[in-house]
Amino acid sequence: MEKMKVAEELVREFLVYRGFTNTLHAFEKELATDIGKGFHVDKILHLIFSVYIPKFEADKLFDLLSFFKNCFSCSDTNLVDVISKLNLSILRYYVVNALKCGRKDKVLELFADFGNDLMRRDDSWSSWFAIPYLQNPHLDPQFRVYFSEEWFRSLHLSMRNFLSEMLNGTRTPALLKISAERDTLNHLKQELKKLTLKLSQTQTLLEENEALLRLSRSDAEAAKVPPSMSDETHANSASRVEEKEQFLIGDHSQVVESRVSQASYNNHSDENRSGDTRQGLTDDCAAGSSSDLQGEEEFPEVKPVFQDTFLGHTSPISCSRFSASGDNIASASIDGTVRIWTYDSSAPTSRNATIYCGAEIMSLEWDCKSDRLLLIGTSDGGIKAWNVDSKRVVCDLNTTQAYPSILDLKCSPVEPIFVSAAASGRQDTGSVDDLGFASLTVWNMRTWKAMTVLPLGKDPPAITSLSFNHNGKILAAAATDGLIHMFDMSAGQQVTGWPAHDSAISSILFGHDETSIFSLGTDGNIFEWSLHNQGKILWSRNYSSFCNPENSSRWRHHMALDADGRRLLVTSSSVKAPIYQVRGQKSGLRSLSHSGSITTVDWHPTLPIFLTGSADHSVRVTSLL
Repeated sequence: MEKMKVAEELVREFLVYRGFTNTLHAFEKELATDIGKGFHVDKILHLIFSVYIPKFEADKLFDLLSFFKNCFSCSDTNLVDVISKLNLSILRYYVVNALKCGRKDKVLELFADFGNDLMRRDDSWSSWFAIPYLQNPHLDPQFRVYFSEEWFRSLHLSMRNFLSEMLNGTRTPALLKISAERDTLNHLKQELKKLTLKLSQTQTLLEENEALLRLSRSDAEAAKVPPSMSDETHANSASRVEEKEQFLIGDHSQVVESRVSQASYNNHSDENRSGDTRQGLTDDCAAGSSSDLQGEEEFPEVKPVFQDTFLGHTSPISCSRFSASGDNIASASIDGTVRIWTYDSSAPTSRNATIYCGAEIMSLEWDCKSDRLLLIGTSDGGIKAWNVDSKRVVCDLNTTQAYPSILDLKCSPVEPIFVSAAASGRQDTGSVDDLGFASLTVWNMRTWKAMTVLPLGKDPPAITSLSFNHNGKILAAAATDGLIHMFDMSAGQQVTGWPAHDSAISSILFGHDETSIFSLGTDGNIFEWSLHNQGKILWSRNYSSFCNPENSSRWRHHMALDADGRRLLVTSSSVKAPIYQVRGQKSGLRSLSHSGSITTVDWHPTLPIFLTGSADHSVRVTSLL
């Protein structure tokens, strides 16, 4: 019975909390014997009528009957008489069964051991003390009824009905009701999460429709021109309307068409405008999103449905990650401590733990297929695999001394493997450029052995971030020289790559539909790159107002996409983190304030819930509409 297990766990928790260790020991001993058989009626009846009575275990039978009397009679004084009568009948059946089996010695033994107790309970036992000495007790008018099959069936049925009423009826102990109330609360919270998700989707759809309506109104106003306006002005106005429509659709080919329209519209400007192709594409994409976007400093704060702040760390937060289901959170601080916890008060806390690693935590990664394993990368070249169920380190790996910094870890979403990005330098030595050279190692999560090292060439710059696509066949890796590398995992070879930034890349992510990839550079730029047309930028933002270069030597900036791929959350050198609308009409939002820099971010895998870790030692979970 699940409720019984929950109640037992609550009792254990209380005894440990109060320090009642002797009572806890006695409680565990009682549970080991399980005298009540977990309150399953059939098991109890089997124990009485098929074990204790046929095997003449009178002492155990007395203990069991006394247990039920103490257990049930205290809940209702009217039950005392019922329980006493049932106990009387069961003990009399014990005597009858022993005589039927020719074991008169067991009857004498019963009366010798428990005779005084029986007499105190009921005076009618006095006549039963003579039954072992009767020649044919089954023919005696006083005892004949107890030897009949009808009486036994009536006793068995009465005992079943009584236990069913007591154990499954209305007389439920208050402690067991806690479990039922907890289940009801969990169900309501799950329903709330589903409704919150539906509300978020509806709100997003409403915002898109409002954007379309505003654009339609703007186009209608642009179409209202004075009669004196020349034909050339009419053509230019139509060109601008066409440009807006094409950017609203957002198709890759139409982005290029938009640039042609814009060039046509600006045909009186400098026709030889050139420069870096990547920057030109970036400017066009940024302009296409909205011509009057707000500055990041003007982003409105989020309006959370709820928020929870975890204060279990004593030093700045370096990493924090939702588990694959989103039920658990792992957060790490620079003092080498990892905490596993949950933001949902209705979720079980059995997996909560504190892990001391002895070195700064540089990366965390949950097993993609379950919440059972957590990988921890440290600054001394260690990789620990923590089993959250058994609460122990199941494997402690070490990379070569030449690569002491585990900058990132990524598990394959399909295969039982993970990839580690190790660097020869240390992050606390200064600039990101001082991280040294890179080593990408593929590990087997069953044997915990290194399978292969992915080729990067001679003296490759450090790899700071990794990302798998949905089937684990492609691995993207970002380097400190601004390059993006793409690996075919089945072949173990690099298949392509391109220069993405003029400086180091600190974070990389596959887009929601995996037709694009996001890169976050230390130069203060965020780019969304097309995977169908390599080198083409679909969307971009400059987040330099949230990026302090002086902090880059201590904190590597990270980003995270929500479950729908619409909102991009980025770490910040200020006390608030920006949430960008990817290719949307709205500019973005800002998270609620911490009292220190935002050093790590992540989104819930399915719900509009995000977390932010800060240099102020706190981790905050925020739910949006």
